[in-house]
Amino acid sequence: MRKINNIFRSLLALILASALLQAQGVTKTGTTAGKFLSVGIGPRAIAMGGAFASSANDATAMYWNPAGIDQVPTNQFIFTQTDWFVDIKINYVGAIFKAGALGTVGLNMTAMTMGDMEVTTPNNPEGTGDYFSAGMYAFGFSIARHLTQKFIIGANLKYVRETISQSAAHGVALDIGTVFVTPFYGIRLGTSITNFGTKMRMSGEDLLIQHDPNPNINGDNANLNAYYETESFELPLRVQIGLARDFYPLENQRLTLAVEAAHPNDNSEYMNVGGELALFKERVFIRGGFKSLFMKDREEGLTLGVGYRTPRIGSFYLNIDYAFQDFVHLGDVHTFGFILTF
Repeated sequence: MRKINNIFRSLLALILASALLQAQGVTKTGTTAGKFLSVGIGPRAIAMGGAFASSANDATAMYWNPAGIDQVPTNQFIFTQTDWFVDIKINYVGAIFKAGALGTVGLNMTAMTMGDMEVTTPNNPEGTGDYFSAGMYAFGFSIARHLTQKFIIGANLKYVRETISQSAAHGVALDIGTVFVTPFYGIRLGTSITNFGTKMRMSGEDLLIQHDPNPNINGDNANLNAYYETESFELPLRVQIGLARDFYPLENQRLTLAVEAAHPNDNSEYMNVGGELALFKERVFIRGGFKSLFMKDREEGLTLGVGYRTPRIGSFYLNIDYAFQDFVHLGDVHTFGFILTF
């Protein structure tokens, strides 16, 4: 119990420190690297408005709250794809495995990719005929374990890489989460701190220049190789606290309602709300939610989704899910995915 109290005190200290900075007018809106790490993963969680820190009980918990993977009783494999804006794709693939006394472990990869783009210059504004590519990737290892029957702690360590043409930035980040089943009507309390890690700085051959260290001296080498020094940026740190509860209005039906508050270091605070209705003995799912409530100049809003679980074949069954997101100015976004349980 002392360990649990220390964990909650640490989380509370971080939240209070973030709130104090916000109250003093300190803002870092739009100043982080690795922003793709803030894009939600998995059609189930997205359809529930991203209010998933306290409801994360499948393989997507590696993204939302790594403690949640130890609520999964068996192994799972997941693949999801989001059709983002302007032909950008966000793919997520991962697997979790039961590991005995260790709890549950998992591996995951996030990849944001886009089509090749043509190189343009002031002398060739219509294009030079050359092309370059860009991409953002994260590779993670997760582990979670029950400390008590009702308290779980988990972590996800990841390597982050962003590339554009011949330049790249690298970083390492840690996600830490907890799930606590409270004695109050079975309400679950979920907390998570995501993307706590190193700063990222772009470097590479694209930044190579020819430089004359002293143009006032004749006869020296005026074409020394040098590199532009770019600025380092923090990762999009986010603190989340969520509550969820399951209701059983009718036989063979379950209704889960969830609410979550979040404090990011690169935007204003916001809340997510969502729900999931499971019908026909956890076979058909209807989901809905609302994202980014109370966020200043928010872009996200309504979320909807459906899911279907196939009949079990031996120890195998498949969850197939879809989510829709409404954006104020950028249009609609669609996410598809499946989870294989074995």
